[in-house]
Amino acid sequence: MTIDFENEYGEIPGLEPETLAERVIAGALDYLECPYEARVGLLLTDDEEIRRLNLEQRGIDRPTDVLSFPMTEYGQPGDFSMFEENCIGCFDPDSGELLLGDIVLSMDHVLTQAEEYGHSVRREFAFLITHSVLHLIGYDHMTEEEAEEMERLQREILNQLNITREEST
Repeated sequence: MTIDFENEYGEIPGLEPETLAERVIAGALDYLECPYEARVGLLLTDDEEIRRLNLEQRGIDRPTDVLSFPMTEYGQPGDFSMFEENCIGCFDPDSGELLLGDIVLSMDHVLTQAEEYGHSVRREFAFLITHSVLHLIGYDHMTEEEAEEMERLQREILNQLNITREEST
């Protein structure tokens, strides 16, 4: 697995974001039984930059916690079988890795939400990465059923990684 990691935000005390992101992304893909090595872009930024991207990409002029930019559409969320037949451009021609897409994460939101929800920065960071990976492989939360499925998967993945809400700040 390759993470194209870029940190525009700077140091986050007590957090090794690249190491944790790799662990969480790998854990999520293993849990979801992704049969391929994968490549993900991850940008850590601040509220100002994510607001700009949110406006540019989605027409929403406000910061958000995370943006996900999937490289492909899935017929069914998490169904990797479609890649066996026809997926031009879905794999990196040099490494053979499945190109999942990009994650942009506002560390301002990570810090604020960790405090707001009463858990650690590590847990909030891991939660948002997990949430975004699910988006990269076709999951969404537009309906109540979709939201319940994403919430269940997020909880199960983070529990498997032993990253729980009970972590103190």
